[in-house]
Amino acid sequence: MGNMGLALAWETRIPPIAQRGRRLEPFREQITAPDRGADANRMEDAALAAACRSGDLHAYERLYSLQGARMKNLARNILGSSTDAEDAVQETFLKVQRSIASFRGQSSFVTWTFRILVNTCYDARRSRLRKNEVAAEDEQHDDAAPRPEPRATVSHPSLRLALERALAKLTRHQRDVFLLYEVEGFRHAEISEMLEITETASKNTLFQAKKNLRQMLEPPRASDAAGAR
Repeated sequence: MGNMGLALAWETRIPPIAQRGRRLEPFREQITAPDRGADANRMEDAALAAACRSGDLHAYERLYSLQGARMKNLARNILGSSTDAEDAVQETFLKVQRSIASFRGQSSFVTWTFRILVNTCYDARRSRLRKNEVAAEDEQHDDAAPRPEPRATVSHPSLRLALERALAKLTRHQRDVFLLYEVEGFRHAEISEMLEITETASKNTLFQAKKNLRQMLEPPRASDAAGAR
């Protein structure tokens, strides 16, 4: 996946699995609104959905003002490109507008919108992979001069870059659940709706993602290093 461009103020280390109640808190100023209560949030969500369903363009502008930055951040982290993220968000809003009549309120309107965004990013990622495979096949039959070897990755002391590389080594499923939960702040109930998995599967996937990240990021213990010699 390469450099995913995570512009995140990560903490100094991944918290142990035992600290289940504590989250990383990047971009909290963007994703946390004043606490007006769950009922008020549900009422606003329902009102926004109804206005969009009626064709009110101001409602779509309101949805974008509330969630646009968050949507772009998630799409950029999934796709690894700001340009691709912009395209995915734009395509998502077109899909929301075309399919708003099918929204039945079984989940929140915002969660429904983000599920469309995630699926749009998946489609874009699959399309890009197919294009890369075709390009690779063409290069195999190309008699031109061989390509130069890629430059080695420049080492950087920042945990941010180390975390980007570690995230790229996770499975797609683990990476997406981690981003949705730890970076974007969604609950497991919301993630289960977006990715069409159970809440238990979301929790287990996050557990495994954190475990794998910690193994990749934490330095080896002295006893482990001695045993390896």
